[in-house]
Amino acid sequence: MAAPADAPSLEAIAPATGDALGAVPVASPKAVRDAVAEAGAVQGLWAQLRLADRARYMARAAQAVIDEADELADLIAREQGRPRTEVEIAEILPAIETLQWLAEHGPGILDGERVGLTRALHPFTRAGWSYEPLGVVGVLGPAAEPFATPLGDVAVALMAGNGVVLKPSPHVALTGERIGRVFARAGLPPGLLGIVHGHAQTGAALVDAPVAQVRFTGSAVAGTKVLEACARGIKRVVAELGGADAALVCADADVARAVDGIAYGAFANAGQSGGSIERVYVVRAVAQELLEGLIARARALHVGDPLDPETEVGPLVGGERLRRVVELIDEAVAAGAVLNCGGPVAVAGLSGAFCAPAVLTNVSEGSRLAHEEVPGPVISVTVVDSEEDAIALANGSPLGLGASVWTADRYKGARIARELRVGMVWMNDHRTTRSAPQLPWGGVRGSGIGRARGAVALRTCAEPKVVTWEPARGRAFWWFPYDRALARTVRSLARLRSTRDADRTQGLREGAGPAFAVTRRTLRTLRRR
Repeated sequence: MAAPADAPSLEAIAPATGDALGAVPVASPKAVRDAVAEAGAVQGLWAQLRLADRARYMARAAQAVIDEADELADLIAREQGRPRTEVEIAEILPAIETLQWLAEHGPGILDGERVGLTRALHPFTRAGWSYEPLGVVGVLGPAAEPFATPLGDVAVALMAGNGVVLKPSPHVALTGERIGRVFARAGLPPGLLGIVHGHAQTGAALVDAPVAQVRFTGSAVAGTKVLEACARGIKRVVAELGGADAALVCADADVARAVDGIAYGAFANAGQSGGSIERVYVVRAVAQELLEGLIARARALHVGDPLDPETEVGPLVGGERLRRVVELIDEAVAAGAVLNCGGPVAVAGLSGAFCAPAVLTNVSEGSRLAHEEVPGPVISVTVVDSEEDAIALANGSPLGLGASVWTADRYKGARIARELRVGMVWMNDHRTTRSAPQLPWGGVRGSGIGRARGAVALRTCAEPKVVTWEPARGRAFWWFPYDRALARTVRSLARLRSTRDADRTQGLREGAGPAFAVTRRTLRTLRRR
C-alpha cells in the first residue's frame, strides 16, 4: 500500500557508525487500519487454499531467503549491529529452517482429527475437528532479533491461513521491509501481508485495529501495554516479554564447556536476545575455575565493527540501551558488587554504543541487576553451596523465560529442570535464538504468554471447529419425551462405567428391561417417513 507523498518518514541508522541507511514512511492510524482491511479482504481467498498449497509458499519463501542471504546478512549487520557471522548463524539459518519446517510439517499439524466418541451417548455419531484461520494477525517485531523472529511469526500465521500486518521495530525498518520482499518473491498474494512502520503510536494502532490475534516480542514495559489492550478488546495474544535467564553450574560439570557455552549464551548479540544468560549460579567446588574462565573469555572477545568477520560483539541497538546497562551496573557496584571486566568502551573510528562483555560478582539478590532484564552483554556470577540453593535463587526472578543446567548427570539435570519455573531448560547448552522451529519457544510468569514456535504456535493461530454427523433418519434415544424407562436406562449406563463389579452387575440386571424398551422405541422412528 503506497504511503501519501507527505507522510512523515522513519530513518534507518546504522548503530555502529550513525550513518543513514535509508528511510520508510511512517504509517498513520488510518493507514494501519487500511492495511488490516486489505489483508482481511485477501485472507478469505487465502484461507480456501489447501494446506499443501500454502506449504508451497513457505518452501518458496525459504528459497528466497537462500537466494538473498548475502544481501540480507549485510543489511542486518549494518542496521541492527549484530556481527555478520552471527547474523548467518542466528538470523538467516533459523529463518530458512522455520520456513522449510512449516512447508514439510505444517499441513499435517493443521489437518485436524477424527474422534471416536463413547457409544453410550453417541451410538452413531461421527465426529472430528478442523483448524480454521482466525482472520488477520498483527505481528510486532523486536529490535534485537529483527529477521528470523518476526519472519517466523508471520510465517506461522500465514501457514494457518491468516492475513498478517507486520510492524517491525523502528530500529530495523529496512530489515522488516525485506521480510515483505521474501514473501513477495514467494508469490504471496498482494495485500495478504502488510507492513507498517512507526513508533509506539503505530504499534498501538495495530493492536487496536480489528485484528484477531497479536503476536508480540519485546520489552516487558511495552508488552504489558499490549496485553492490557488485547484484554480490553478480547483479542488473542502471544507475547514474549524477555527474561533474565540463569545458568546453573553443578560440581560435576565440564567447566571448559560451561565457560564456552555460558559466554556464548550471555554475550552473543551483545547480550540483547530474549534468551540471553544474565545470571550464573555455580557450586563452590568449581566456582573459581568457572569465574576465571568467564573473565578470560569475556576479555578476549573482539568488540567492533559488525561487518568485520573477526568481530564477536557489535554495538547495542541504541544509546538508551547502553545508558540502562550502565545504570544497572553502577547501582549494583554501589551496593557492593565487583565489576571484574567490561562495561562501556570506545571503538576507534566508530560512534556506536559499544559495551564490552561484563562479568560481575557479589551482586546483591536485592539489586535490579539480579532480577530485571539487562539489555546488554552483562552477567553476574554467584557462588552457592548446593544445587538446591542455585534452584531457589534462579526461581527468585519474576521472569521465567529459559535456564540452562550444566552437569554430566542427565538424570540430575532432568530433576533440576523440573524444579525450575521457566518455559525452557537446556542441559549443557543455552539457546538464545529460536533455532529449532519444532520446539515451542516461550516463557512463564512475567516472561509472557503463549508460544512462538512448534506445533502449538501453529494451532494457536487457528480456531478448532468441531463438525459431527448423525444419521438423517430416526431420533436420539434421549430426546423428548422423558419417562421412567429412559431414566432407568441412563442410570444403568452410568453403573456400567463403574470400576466395581457389583455396580456393573446391578446395572445389567436393573437396566436390561428399560434399555430394551428405549431401544425398541428408538428403532421404530427409523421407519418414519
